[in-house]
This record gives sequence, C-alpha cells and structure tokens, in this order.
Amino acid sequence: MAIDWQKEVDARKDDLLDDLKELLKVKSEREDDKITADAPFGPGPRDALKHMLSYGERDGFTVKNVDNYAGHIEFGQGDETLGIFGHMDVVPAGDDWETDPYEPVIKDGKLFARGSSDDKGPSIAAYYAMKIIKDLNLPLSKKVRFVVGSDEESGWGDMDHYFEKEKTPDFGFSPDAEFPIINGEKGNVSIRVHIGIGNEGSYTLEKFQGGLRDNMVPTSASAQVKTTTTEQAEAMEIAFNEYVGTTPISGTSIINGTTIIFQVGGKGSHGASPQFGHNAATWLAAFLDNYDFAGGAKNFLHVAAAYVHEDFYGEKLGAAFEDPKMGKLTMNAGIFDFDTDKEDALINLNFRYPQGTSSETLQASINDKIGQYGVTLTEGGHHMLPHYVPQEDPLVKTLLDVYEEHTGEKGEEQIIGGGTYGRLLERGVAFGAMFPGFVDTMHQPNEFIALDDLYKATVIYADAIYRLAK
Repeated sequence: MAIDWQKEVDARKDDLLDDLKELLKVKSEREDDKITADAPFGPGPRDALKHMLSYGERDGFTVKNVDNYAGHIEFGQGDETLGIFGHMDVVPAGDDWETDPYEPVIKDGKLFARGSSDDKGPSIAAYYAMKIIKDLNLPLSKKVRFVVGSDEESGWGDMDHYFEKEKTPDFGFSPDAEFPIINGEKGNVSIRVHIGIGNEGSYTLEKFQGGLRDNMVPTSASAQVKTTTTEQAEAMEIAFNEYVGTTPISGTSIINGTTIIFQVGGKGSHGASPQFGHNAATWLAAFLDNYDFAGGAKNFLHVAAAYVHEDFYGEKLGAAFEDPKMGKLTMNAGIFDFDTDKEDALINLNFRYPQGTSSETLQASINDKIGQYGVTLTEGGHHMLPHYVPQEDPLVKTLLDVYEEHTGEKGEEQIIGGGTYGRLLERGVAFGAMFPGFVDTMHQPNEFIALDDLYKATVIYADAIYRLAK
C-alpha cells in the first residue's frame, strides 16, 4: 500500500507546531541547585519530560515515566523493539539572543527558541511520525518505543537510570543530529585541569570566570584584577582597549581605584566544533598573560593562553590525533574558574576523540606538556567511547534509502564529534533532523529550526519508522 506521507504530515502541521511551541516554552535547563528526589536534574527537565509524555497519553499510546529521569511512548507488537531516542533538556540559553529564548518566535519561516533544533523540534517530528503510523492503523511486526530523556546535555544520568529499570531496544536511531545519517561518533571525555591558587606578583588575579558547560564554546568571560597603583590600572585599561580592537572579541573594563574588572564577549559554538567559535575566556587569558602575575594565577593564565588559546585540535598539549575514518580529535575549553576563595582553579577541556587513542593517553600527553605548572588532571563527566555502525548494516541501509527517495540526494555515512543517544545501542545511529547545507545553531544564541525542514523531517521519519517496524 502506497502511503502519501507528505499528505499526512500536511494534515497535521498546525497541531505539530502548536505542540512544539508549548514544549519550547518550558525552560528545561539543568539546575543542580534545585535538584530534588522528584526532580533529579531540576524542575525544568522534569517538567519538559512530563509535558512530552502527556502528548503520548493524549494520543492513546502506552506511556511510562521512569521516576522523572526519562520515560517512553510506545505502540506496536512484536518480539523486537525499534528505539527512537530524543531529549527534552537544553543547554543554558546564555546571552546575545534577539528574542526571548523561551517564547517561540517565527520569523522568515524559522522557529526561534532554545531547543528548537536540539532536540525538541526533531523529537516532535519523530513523535508525529509515530502518531501518523498509529492514526493510520498500519500493521507492525515490531514495537516502536520513543525514549524521552532529560539529561542528554550533561551527564546522561537519565539513561543510566532508565536502563536500570527498562529493557534496551534492539536497534534504532536518535533524531538529534543531521541527515543523511550519522553512523559514527567520536569518543567524548572531559579532562579537568586543576591548578593551585596563588598570587605574589605585581598584579593579583582575584577572579576569572568563563563558560557555562563542557560542550559549549564560552561566549563570555570576566576577570577581576588588583593592581599596585591606579596608574597601573589605567595603563592596563588602555592596553585592553587596544587589544580588543585587534581581535574578534568585544570587551569592556571598569576601574575602581586599583581594581579593574574586565568583561569579554566571544562567539559561541557547539563544543564538538570549537573552531567555529571565539572562546571569550582564552582571548581574555591571552591578554592577561602579558602581565606580572605569579604563582597559581600565572600558571592558570599561561596554560590558558599558551596551551589552549586558539588550539582546537590539542596540538599544543600534545594530544592531537587523527584516524583515517573518524578524522581529527577536537578540543573545547568550556569552563574556566579561578577564585581566591577556592582551593584550586579549573580549566575544563572537552575532547571529541577518534578510535585509536584513549583518555589515559590524552592525560599522559597533557601532563607531559603542562605538568611543570603544578597541574593535576582528573576525568570528569560522562565518558563515552567511540561508536560506529557499519554501512552494510540493514538499519543504515534502510535509513539511507528513505533519505535518498525523499530528497533525491545521495546518502552517505558521516562521523561526527557530537554525541547522541544513538550510541546507546550497539545498532544505533543518529538520523536528522538537519539537512545538508543547514545553518547549525545548536548551543548558540538565536537557535532555530526551519519549518520546511521540520515538516520534511517528519515525512522522512514516518516512512523510515514504518519500513523498520512493519
């Protein structure tokens, strides 16, 4: 039976868009200071998870909420289960938005809001694809389970808890990347560089902060510096203004006696592609490294300036590595924290690494390069190993066939530095929802999804899910 998937999506466009807008209004940033037993990642991720699951209840699916960590929306019968994995949590909105990030706005055919492309928009597309198949009462030989997470942008604690309680699907995909397919993902590990606090120079670094998350290029950074004289502070301010004028960053400074406070603005990007951003923190450190700081402050600034600044591939730290299939390792310095009230300072380095190297190898190389600055290294966050599903796998072949038939474009494998829930399954991939030539605004201000792409992805997902589960 030939099914006009486009016609079915067109008939549901308004409902799809209304549901997505309501979901986008939920500010689902993780808030560790608001974690409770009822809200394991804070109230926002919990509320967005429950909101998404409520759509499944409304539409007659089998729905289960697993302790507000994650949940699923399911239909169909069979011994095998096709898993679809989306997430409701988002990275912090940050600054520089032209609109309210939690009040969805449509301009020029694009829907602007935090989470529109990562991952509420694609998740709604996949959900409506399931809904179409269910509405049409099409026969299936497998179960179809949409697993909804709430901690993908942080530690994946949602999935750890979910799979302690629920059976793992046999195969599947995550609508959380790009078409034609992502069948390989680099390893993902954060290595934390700890540096002792100390100030004995002509200049005293009292505070230095930059970045919000491991997987975001810092769009802002600040530093508070104590000078010996007001003349020093004034000279420093003049030099800073000249520096900003010759760099891709913006900056301001405020003098209060012998204290000067710097604020720097950079350009955000996803931590998997730091080369497309301007790291506000390293640019600020590169300026301050020219001054007579000492002790831990000097070490902190010098490591950031000499070994991290403008190095997106770990070359200065001896961590560079490249695999013929998976490509180059990338490095994002996502968090900087120096505060004289704390025991040590922190620079968090997030690596997306190909097969052939390891966290242990990276740490040994980094220690060889900067161990002389009194650093200690620890591994932080959720370490994910490299993942690959061969092109010959029937899952990959089917998804590429669907993509090619609906777009007329050749579908080929892709390997990325970003991490998706697709890697949760041995036979798991990422599939859409961004199309070739897209403007990637994930983890950036003014995030959007093009409505035409949203609806087109829904068509592709409906056909793909049916072929995989019929």
